[in-house]
Amino acid sequence: MSQKENFPHILNASSTLLGLCFVVLTSLKLRDNSETSVIDELTAGAIFIFLTSSILSYLSMRNDVSSGKKYEKIADIAFLCGLVLLCVITVLITLNLVD
Repeated sequence: MSQKENFPHILNASSTLLGLCFVVLTSLKLRDNSETSVIDELTAGAIFIFLTSSILSYLSMRNDVSSGKKYEKIADIAFLCGLVLLCVITVLITLNLVD
């Protein structure tokens, strides 16, 4: 499998996780708890990171090989940062660590 075939996987996964973050943020807003402000801000950060990853992954598919590799590498790093942030958000929600 060539390096060019990995780009759609990042785009699919990051756009799916972007939608998941929107669902989490919406559900937190519907609960209307004041203690979820930290989680709200972290979720908004994850939305921005996954959006960046999706856009860069799309650009990597649309550009030539040399530019595409640069965009894909940044998209990959952004995607991994988003995963770590989403894991932190999940732990905070699950364990109710935010007071």
